[in-house]
Amino acid sequence: MKTQEIEKSIAHITVEIIEYVPNAVVSKTILQKSTGNISVMSFDSGEGLSERITLFDTFAQIIEGSAEIFINGKSNSLLTGQSIVIPAHAPNFIKPHGRFKMIMTVIKSGIDLPISN
Repeated sequence: MKTQEIEKSIAHITVEIIEYVPNAVVSKTILQKSTGNISVMSFDSGEGLSERITLFDTFAQIIEGSAEIFINGKSNSLLTGQSIVIPAHAPNFIKPHGRFKMIMTVIKSGIDLPISN
């Protein structure tokens, strides 16, 4: 099943690409390639993402509202316009401060293996 991307070659107002849905986290694909993907997400109040570990680095950018992004147990409070790189293999989860929207960019440059000491 092919993911529906947004229309190319026209300007978009990023924060308007996706709307809030009551009691839900919604994701829409901006661009999806074998080397990575870009998606925009909206989170209603009280919604978040549970802890997970990804195989690739992820760039998270808040485009509306604010949230805490926990990486390896450390809290990072981000506001509109701020961003953070979530490293591959790092346990992470997202806890919103009310409704918020973000862009997630995943870069697949081969499988990044954890560094062992």
